[in-house]
Amino acid sequence: MKTIAAPQNLVTAASLDIEPSAAELDAIELEMPLIRAEVELLDAQIMTLDRPANELDERRVRRARNRVLAARRNLTNRAGTVQSDGAA
Repeated sequence: MKTIAAPQNLVTAASLDIEPSAAELDAIELEMPLIRAEVELLDAQIMTLDRPANELDERRVRRARNRVLAARRNLTNRAGTVQSDGAA
């Protein structure tokens, strides 16, 4: 009996040992304030899952949301200035 299979490229260990480039690391570093703010928001939301949210919890979540929005705004503003400088 003959088996029918689609030809596939083999995955080798060498292809899995790729490290991020300098540009990718710079992009991650640029987004790090937003990542930290999102983690803080997630932590604040997780704290309110297993118990009723009190006033302090609500404030913590609201402040964390504001930090996320501010970090997104700053990241967007920075990206806009980089693009306009490069395009001009």
